[in-house]
Amino acid sequence: MRPAFRQARTLLNYDAHASIPAFLCPVLLRAPVPTPHRSTKPTQASHKFSTSGRAQHSATATLHSADAIESLPLNAHSANTPPTRRSLPRACPGCGAPTQIYDKREAGYYNIDRKVIREYLEWDPNTVQAATKEDDIYSKALQQASPELLKELRIEEHAAEVPDEDQSPQTPVCDRCHKLVHHHVGTPIHHPTVESIQQTIAESPHRRNHIYHVVDAADFPLSIIPNLQSSLRIPKLRTQNRRAKHKGWVANDRIAEVSFIITRADLLAPKKEQVDVLMPYFTEVLRDALGRTNNKARLGNVRLVSAKRGWWTKQVKEDIWDRGGAGWMVGKVNVGKSNLFEAVFPKGRGADYQDVRRIRSTTEREAMLTNAKSLDELTQVQQQLAEEDAETERLKNKPQQHLHQPPKELKEEELDEEDFEDPDALLPPPQPYTPYPVLPIASSLPGTTASPIRIPFGRNRGELVDLPGLARTNPGLETFVQPDEHDDLVMKNRINSERYTLKPGQSLILGGGLIRITPKTEDLVFLVHPFVPIHPHVTRTEKAIDYQNQTSERQLQHPSILAPNVGDKMNSAGKFQLKWDVTKKLAGPMTSAVAGKMKPENLPFRIWSTDILIEGVGWVEISAQTRRPQGWKPVGMSKKDPNHAQHERRASLRQLDEYKDRKFATIARAESAGEDPQDALSAEFYKEDMGDRMASWEDDYPEVEVFSPLGKFVGQRRPMCASTVSGPKQIASRDRKARPRRSMVSVKRQRKPGGGGE
Repeated sequence: MRPAFRQARTLLNYDAHASIPAFLCPVLLRAPVPTPHRSTKPTQASHKFSTSGRAQHSATATLHSADAIESLPLNAHSANTPPTRRSLPRACPGCGAPTQIYDKREAGYYNIDRKVIREYLEWDPNTVQAATKEDDIYSKALQQASPELLKELRIEEHAAEVPDEDQSPQTPVCDRCHKLVHHHVGTPIHHPTVESIQQTIAESPHRRNHIYHVVDAADFPLSIIPNLQSSLRIPKLRTQNRRAKHKGWVANDRIAEVSFIITRADLLAPKKEQVDVLMPYFTEVLRDALGRTNNKARLGNVRLVSAKRGWWTKQVKEDIWDRGGAGWMVGKVNVGKSNLFEAVFPKGRGADYQDVRRIRSTTEREAMLTNAKSLDELTQVQQQLAEEDAETERLKNKPQQHLHQPPKELKEEELDEEDFEDPDALLPPPQPYTPYPVLPIASSLPGTTASPIRIPFGRNRGELVDLPGLARTNPGLETFVQPDEHDDLVMKNRINSERYTLKPGQSLILGGGLIRITPKTEDLVFLVHPFVPIHPHVTRTEKAIDYQNQTSERQLQHPSILAPNVGDKMNSAGKFQLKWDVTKKLAGPMTSAVAGKMKPENLPFRIWSTDILIEGVGWVEISAQTRRPQGWKPVGMSKKDPNHAQHERRASLRQLDEYKDRKFATIARAESAGEDPQDALSAEFYKEDMGDRMASWEDDYPEVEVFSPLGKFVGQRRPMCASTVSGPKQIASRDRKARPRRSMVSVKRQRKPGGGGE
């Protein structure tokens, strides 16, 4: 606190009547003036987002004292005293944590000795305005000077320059956000629960609320919040019934809707068109993940976006602007909420924003008037231009009023009690409207956002709220990884995966033993495409077990990322079947529409596949090929009898009659012998039932077993077949525009001495 005392001594300047911000030196405040706040009813114990309740309470009390001191009237002596310094923001604009100056290890801590913060606190708008007036006088003098004088002074190119109107420093972020942005170092906060998110949304002052359920495309659908509708107490998803309503009424006569935003779509394919083709696939996977209650949901509210490439972000931004009200970003940690927030926030828009209105240049005006072919058309063009000029002039002269700020003519005693901050509220107070505000920071650290961040847009139109991320699995996967390798657990760029072959007796390990995949079906060869940022390695299963248990003395080519003494915590996450038929996609040119054109059901083999998901890291595509049983003949190759349908029906009816006769005969024989009919039926038909079950060879799917820390962090989904779009694009010979270059290997070999040239 010694630097704080030095700053306070400088501000005092040996004058007892100077007003001091309370956050700089709370020791000087002997009796803080209480700040009025609205009375709240005692409620249940709510889950706070900050990591330290003491620091939050101290910071709130200190800020209240500062506001009270600054509102006190000054004496007549203090007319020549230095201007009062600005106070720190109520909360950090980067992470949303309440401002505090006590604990350096907690979020929201501001070091007042930092240069950026000193400039922000000591900024005087009067000095800037004076400098602006002088610049204005200087520019007017240059405009009135003769061209010969300007040419002689060599300042003709600077005569028309106009200085910026707003030169105020940007709102600084806390020390934790500063270290995250510039040094990639930070400590995560405690993650909230779904109940705390529900209580936060319940405090919304808006009647219309829209919840954007943000999901990560890297491990989709593991990052989906199960039972979100029931947890947040909002209406169910709209069904496929044409009479189903798309809006529902919730408590306090408010409307709440849900949209699914799948972020980081650029990790799936290199082009936007290839990602758009995957939309039906993601809809079906989402339908499976939502469970049986939503198997008939319409799911017309799903967006597949990329904030990095700008894919479909403009449409989401327009939806946010058109809906208005409050938009809530809800999702788990590290799903890309902050990046999406920055991409879809409607910046620079006012209350009178119109997308179709534009300022026309002089050339366009002349072209419009010249292209008029009749007097009526010329009159319409002139009227249209006049209306556009009047609209532009009206918007230019309209006085601007900030949201959440009372008019100047209101006195302090006339303000409503609702304008004061409630210390027990989970939702922080709203920020003042700014066309281009400071947006939340994005980091790979799980738990970057510490508290809800409310940023209004369009003045009275609405606001967008970034909520802290929910925890994925407790404890997280990063607890089993070395601290220096935490950044490698997040997929940041699209991966062109190589193909790895798992022969019988081999296993695949990821990250030196973090994840192990072992085939369980013998005499099969598995093809694996790992789309993960950690290094894959194929080895014998015995070696893979030793690597994962940290009992092997051998050194891998790439060092293991496992933390020390975690080998005994590796357990089986389950056995996963490759039960999806992908023969048409992975059979290559045999089923291609421009090559073999064969139907998958006519091929003597089938390809089974699945995607093994690793929470927050990525996915691993696994496929295996099985052959048809011996004696199988393709259905499409045999010539059918014209009356085959009638013959098949007669044969099935004949088999059914024979089955009934045998069944009734077995029951009559058992009753006459005094035996149980059910035991007799099971003994009679057991061998035939087993034979039919074994004949359905499609049910014997290939199987793999996955081992992970604590047997968690692993899931399964139907295959996306991302291996078909990874790697270099194959172009058919007939589609090549130029002849390929000849290989120069043989020519270079001949040029070498003794290379075999003639």
